[in-house]
Amino acid sequence: MSSFFYRWLPIFFGCHCRAERSFFLNGRQFPICARCTGELVGILILGITYGICHPQILYAVLIMIPMIIDGGIQLLTTYESNNIRRFLTGLFFGYGLFYLFVTSMIATYWYGYHFAKML
Repeated sequence: MSSFFYRWLPIFFGCHCRAERSFFLNGRQFPICARCTGELVGILILGITYGICHPQILYAVLIMIPMIIDGGIQLLTTYESNNIRRFLTGLFFGYGLFYLFVTSMIATYWYGYHFAKML
């Protein structure tokens, strides 16, 4: 089962899997980097909490900004983020992005259903 995750998670997330940007457990590297691990955890947390809490869409967009800033600065300068910061920014980004995705899917279904009823 773990070989499934080590094969498909990097493909699903488009992850570079660099060792210096990944977490290790018992000497074994995680299948995806710290930022992608955070995104995965954010997606899972949203999956658990979506029925309980619905923040406004603006908040979902705002919590995505730290990863964009951190990754952008790291890409354009010599600044090197640490794995904890990568994980946290990925966590917020994954939560916000998946929230926008789920909300748009529900809205599409709802509006499509009511539009079809009008016809």
